[in-house]
Amino acid sequence: MNKTMSGWVNGLLGVIIFSGSLPATRVAVQGFDPLFLTVARASIAGLLAACLLSAFRQRAPKREDLAALAVVALGVVVGFPLLTALALEHVTSAHSIVFIGLLPLMTAIFGVLRGGERPRPAFWAFSVLGSALVVGFAATQGMSASPKGDLLMLGAIVVCGLGYAEGASLSRRIGGWQVISWALVLSLPVMLPLALASMPASFAGLGTPAWLGLGYVSVFSMLVGFVFWYRGLALGGTVAVGQLQLLQPFFGLTLAALLLREPVTPGMLAVTSAVVACVVGAKKFAASSRSPRTVPETRT
Repeated sequence: MNKTMSGWVNGLLGVIIFSGSLPATRVAVQGFDPLFLTVARASIAGLLAACLLSAFRQRAPKREDLAALAVVALGVVVGFPLLTALALEHVTSAHSIVFIGLLPLMTAIFGVLRGGERPRPAFWAFSVLGSALVVGFAATQGMSASPKGDLLMLGAIVVCGLGYAEGASLSRRIGGWQVISWALVLSLPVMLPLALASMPASFAGLGTPAWLGLGYVSVFSMLVGFVFWYRGLALGGTVAVGQLQLLQPFFGLTLAALLLREPVTPGMLAVTSAVVACVVGAKKFAASSRSPRTVPETRT
């Protein structure tokens, strides 16, 4: 399998794993406070990441990489989980999933700013079209009903796109799984004390679904998904592979309907189908006039 195809396969696996994040978060916030959920998931993933780094005897990141790791941590370890958890107190996971359609555009923008990629103009047309479909749908399906929830989701998309692009750029130097692992470990001195301080006095009454939601977002959303995702972005290019996120609403809406019994309207399906079509056009024109930096062999 060549490098580009490997990038798309890894990226798709990451998207599939991430698709369960919002439904799992929606379940978890029904039992846990959003702040505790955010710091607890980061703490659990951070402890697992520390074990992985130790087991594989990974070298500590260089000093010049610490600022980039801090951006990754603020974007995907703290910012996105906290903002989505807060948003899901006001909107359903099915509604919030539609906003994920904005992530490819945001990731592409930061990919250009941080990674030096230069897609052709037609790429931006398809990417903007997909994003416009998502925003237009949200505007007709409840923006006025919960503006707070929608604004929180928009903020989550911005910080997540930055974290994705910064992590992809860094992955080309130190490896994909190492980026998310070090970001989690660097966050641990803050996240773990906050988790202990915000821990509920009692866990009595918490149902199995809430615990399963916490487990999923801690292990898969915070760690395993990023192993594939950052590898995919680094191999295939942030701008190109990032368009796979347009498929995430489809997978997410399916999970929301099957697991949470949330309504999936014909409008949601229509928008998702149109957005998926946009990824085909965007992929065709995503080839950069300036190739991304070469991906190193993964450190072991």
